[in-house]
Amino acid sequence: MFYPAEKETLARDIRSMLETVSVPRITGTISGLVTPHAGYMYSGRVAAAGYAVLEGKNYDTVVVISPSHREAFSGVSIYEGEAYSTPLGTIPVDTALREALVAEDTLLFTSSAGHHAEHAVEVQLPFLQIVLGDFKLLPAVMGDQTLQTCEAFADALSTYVKPDSCLVVASSDLSHYYPQSRALELDSVAARDIEAFDPYQFMADVAASRTEACGAGPVAAAMLACRKLGADHARVIARCTSGDVSGDTSAVVGYLSALFWKNNTGANRG
Repeated sequence: MFYPAEKETLARDIRSMLETVSVPRITGTISGLVTPHAGYMYSGRVAAAGYAVLEGKNYDTVVVISPSHREAFSGVSIYEGEAYSTPLGTIPVDTALREALVAEDTLLFTSSAGHHAEHAVEVQLPFLQIVLGDFKLLPAVMGDQTLQTCEAFADALSTYVKPDSCLVVASSDLSHYYPQSRALELDSVAARDIEAFDPYQFMADVAASRTEACGAGPVAAAMLACRKLGADHARVIARCTSGDVSGDTSAVVGYLSALFWKNNTGANRG
């Protein structure tokens, strides 16, 4: 539904998107990424702008935090199976990390709830397979996006992973189906809060309808976790709306990519 099912076509499409984006040079340890989850024709290049920075890096585990679009439940569902599969191959689940997390807090549990047809997890995986190669996956779907749930997940995750061995990916689009001008206003608030590395202000702005994000919880959880893992810088890498792609600006969806990292010697745009 969201990307080609044929292996060679999918790999070629991702490579093409990665080659068309401008890559900022980040000096330090990248621990987190916010990236959109629409069909690749709409948000693929915004996603590629973030993923391109990760090319060639090594992580033992990638944690993908997703909202639940199709199932309602409380807490965070961490996939109970052994692997996720895409046309590019199979990605093993980090079962040891999963068991540690679910033992840490009752809001975190092992289940297939939320994983049956959740595109917000699935669309991230081919990009990760292309830029990183081999890694273990922790797919986590948030059934509710309360601040309490975000904090519980971030606390548990930061307890059991090392900053240089884990990448946290928050899967989220921004505002939905506003005229372009209004969408840009709403999305600018999200961009400001993310660049300020302020999960509490971000969630407050979402609650007050000053901004929108279907994965607000995953974004806040990623910011909280990355801060606990030592990240001290954030940058929005790319933004656009579906209207920028389709030409129809009457009712658009907003997209953004951002990075979180521990800045050792500064960051420069290459």
